Amino acid sequence: MKKTLILAAAGLMTAGAALAEPALGLWKTEVDDGAYAHVQISPCGANVCGTIVQTFNSDGEYTSPNKGKQIVRAMAPSGNGAYEGKVWRPSNDKIYIGKMQVNGSSLKLKGCVAGGLLCSSQTWTKLN
Repeated sequence: MKKTLILAAAGLMTAGAALAEPALGLWKTEVDDGAYAHVQISPCGANVCGTIVQTFNSDGEYTSPNKGKQIVRAMAPSGNGAYEGKVWRPSNDKIYIGKMQVNGSSLKLKGCVAGGLLCSSQTWTKLN
């Protein structure tokens, strides 16, 4: 019985920690190559991952072949709204070393190559 209670308490603490992650939610990307997306960031194990759920261009919402694909991959929280993992850029189909920093309703996402020497970044806006 004690073991069951301890396991239940540990599960609740883990769930509470996941819910407290500032990156979780729906985010709007910056325009890249004429289009932008809404990305749902959710728990994936001990990390967070982001999946493209809607895509838009100058004509409004459209069905992109990237819809449903994971753009933020295995971002491990490192405290104070910072994360490290991988990021996929749909426009060139490459995966980069990724870093995220969440500050309120703003998320700065960086993708880097050459061990972090060359980086490109976007700032996303939280929708909910």
